[in-house]
Amino acid sequence: MLLKNKNAVITGCNKGIGKKLVEVFSKNGANIFACVRSLDDNFIKFTKEIEKKNNNKISIMKLDLGNKEEIKSVATEIMSKKINIDILINNAAIIHTALFQITSEKKLKEIFDIDFFSQTNFTQLILKSMMKNKSGSIIYISSSSALDGNRGRSAYSAAKAALLSQAKTLSREIGEFNIRVNAIAPGLTDTDMMTKNTEKKIIQEVLSQISLKRVAKPEEIANVALFLSSDLASYVTGQFFRVDGGM
Repeated sequence: MLLKNKNAVITGCNKGIGKKLVEVFSKNGANIFACVRSLDDNFIKFTKEIEKKNNNKISIMKLDLGNKEEIKSVATEIMSKKINIDILINNAAIIHTALFQITSEKKLKEIFDIDFFSQTNFTQLILKSMMKNKSGSIIYISSSSALDGNRGRSAYSAAKAALLSQAKTLSREIGEFNIRVNAIAPGLTDTDMMTKNTEKKIIQEVLSQISLKRVAKPEEIANVALFLSSDLASYVTGQFFRVDGGM
């Protein structure tokens, strides 16, 4: 098991990539603080099942990244456990699709608030534990849109690009504490976010340009995060990894 006895904090765990991260990391021995915006009976049942199956601990934390006080209180609760935090994965995000000309300043600020500023605030708080322990791995889940500038995604692409820049800068600042910082830029991935926010004709158009001719499974993104979180990636920092099937 690649993460045996390690403690991971993961945001956006209700579904999609986040939910698969919980499953994959638990299977590989990690104890997890699974942060979700709202409590869901199905997710609670899911975590109890894999917790029992893998014989490790999954603590569900209600975390609305739009609430600054909640960000602080959840981070404080996690830190109060007096355990080493080995892994932080900033996965939670919201998306907005609209042409640049009709993207309001209010919407732009909302996207940045959740997809960038909240991640920054939460990371600053959790980072205290990692710096004290002089070890850890931080992973930002960005997007291929941050690099490609997908049509209709000016706000989302910009916020996700900011995460890539922050990961690079942060890796330089905390490398001396033996903390690694990397980012993953997934392409089309089979999640609710993709199906609800991307027209079918656009998906088909993109698929024709992908070498593997299919969308990613959430597990395929989670597996890259698993590698980056493990000691197998002990000399990997300041990097971003496109996981897009050859887009």
